[in-house]
Amino acid sequence: MFLDGLKSKFMLALGACILGTSVAAADYPTRDIRLIVPWPAGGGADAISRKISNIAEQELPKSIYVENIAGAVTATGLIQMTNARPDGHTVGVLTYDSVITLPRGQMVPGYGLENMELIARITSEADAIVVSKHSGINSFEELIEKAKANPGQVRLGVAPKGSGPYLSANQLEKLLDVDFNVITYVGASSAEAEALLSGELDAAISSLGDFSGIIESGDAKGVIELTSVQNMTYTDVPTISSKGYDLQTGSFIVLAAPKGTPEDAVATLEAAFKSAYDSEEFQSWLAQIGVTPDWLGSDGVNAWVEELQTNTFALMDELGL
Repeated sequence: MFLDGLKSKFMLALGACILGTSVAAADYPTRDIRLIVPWPAGGGADAISRKISNIAEQELPKSIYVENIAGAVTATGLIQMTNARPDGHTVGVLTYDSVITLPRGQMVPGYGLENMELIARITSEADAIVVSKHSGINSFEELIEKAKANPGQVRLGVAPKGSGPYLSANQLEKLLDVDFNVITYVGASSAEAEALLSGELDAAISSLGDFSGIIESGDAKGVIELTSVQNMTYTDVPTISSKGYDLQTGSFIVLAAPKGTPEDAVATLEAAFKSAYDSEEFQSWLAQIGVTPDWLGSDGVNAWVEELQTNTFALMDELGL
């Protein structure tokens, strides 16, 4: 009798637990969702994350708020994300450095994509070369001419060593047979934009979208995009393939949650962000800033990341990086 009673209490408790979990899943989200952007405010990744989350929260009963936690080439913010409770209320933004630079260099203990549930890729952006109005350079041809005439003197800003723009600079030097004064900046494109404004840099590599503000103000000018596909927003910026060179580099925005986040929560997040992605408001805004929409859901983003890592690491091996 005692054992039967104990068993009954156990089964009731277990049933209550299961019911509670089901109710919790059905009620998700139960509080505001924290979206960690691992770059300072003001850059391209920050702007895209804020825009799409403002639209996505309209599909949810709770708000999504952005928190900028920069440092260690995105690792500081993303480790906070992976260490958060895996209940769907914390999401992180991954960029090229999160997927390539950090895993390649094994730079930060405790950081790894294996600690994340990838939700979706939102955008992809080709790298571009943007020149400062102080540089006196007005075209891709003038940039090459000046670099060849002044080896090691043309100041080219890029993200830290191992980043996509850093690799692009190395590839460009080999492709064009030039020698730039490559200067690395921590703090994403916002730091490079300030350096272009002040004349500290002659040129910088990042996406046109990242530099949209200073391009529109006339303080900088896009002279080439490292792709074969013409940017329909910046139609005056030629592709490098149109100049007879084969080079395609760039970054992207991927959303992720901590490993172990319930499938229902991941599905809810994916659906909310996909609805925001498809909205006329978001698509029009991307076109205005020159960023390419490039959705890939949870069913394909993992395979895409694995292929990207394989190909990029092979290139790094070839370049000795």
